[in-house]
Amino acid sequence: MSRTPVNTRRLPPFVLAPPRAHAHLDLLAMALLVVCCASWGLQQVAVKVALPSVPPLIQAGLRSIVAALLVWAWMVLRRDPVWVRDGTLAWGLGAGLLFTVEFVLIYWGLEFTNASRAVIFLYLSPFVVALGAWLFLPGERLRTVQVVGLACAFSGILVVFGESLALPDRRMLIGDAMLVSAALLWGATTVLIKASPLATASAGRVLLYQLGVSALCLPLGALLLGERWPQEITAVAVASLLYQAVWVAFITYLVWFWLVRHYPAPKLASFTFLAPLFGVAAGGLLLAEPMSPGLLAALVLVATGIWLVNRRPG
Repeated sequence: MSRTPVNTRRLPPFVLAPPRAHAHLDLLAMALLVVCCASWGLQQVAVKVALPSVPPLIQAGLRSIVAALLVWAWMVLRRDPVWVRDGTLAWGLGAGLLFTVEFVLIYWGLEFTNASRAVIFLYLSPFVVALGAWLFLPGERLRTVQVVGLACAFSGILVVFGESLALPDRRMLIGDAMLVSAALLWGATTVLIKASPLATASAGRVLLYQLGVSALCLPLGALLLGERWPQEITAVAVASLLYQAVWVAFITYLVWFWLVRHYPAPKLASFTFLAPLFGVAAGGLLLAEPMSPGLLAALVLVATGIWLVNRRPG
């Protein structure tokens, strides 16, 4: 008996997203998420070691340019069409602008506030994804126990970085507002991808939209902020930029957007709380930075929160 296909073209994209392939995270998804989070945490160290040679927004711009070229070449090799009339162009440009402004706010905000405060406010993003899922992704709404899990995981971040919240001055409050705005944009980008025609586009095309827009806009942001092209780039800085562009922005972002396409967004977002903990550990091991004595307790809280978010009902 043939089944008549359901026409979803007339359905508002923010009311009904295309059906996902998995309702829960499996072992493959969890393993890929841990690798991605560890890579993003290590990126904090990579950015720091390159800062003496390359200013932050120039780093971000170079990363996007190199990664965009790699994604384009990868799509050509896979015969994945770069330009397709599939209704995703406007949504992709919107996601690219959100992605770009997010990074400008992160790097510019760090000029006003310290990194540990930035981590706390930036990782409000999973709550934005949870709210966005409740509003626009009915099939991915979190239950009460899962929201408690997000709060538990966030409390792990507070254990490590919470002492930096004391007594902010006016300058720090400006930076804090920028980082909160960046968190909103990070979460909004994830929800936009899931609730729009981008949900049916290939991971390569979704990533190319964001890298392409940021490759054009981030160098302009560096120019507006007065960053100057470095006179001399050290070998360590080159290695850092290659890591950021090839591994993080090309490979792990492709993996992330593939995961976003196939798995529930709020459950994926819960794993991102691991990234700052990996960053603290990497800073302590590679840069001899002080490590919080509460790191182990924080890891337990984050792991418990992730388990609550991904625990199947019943």
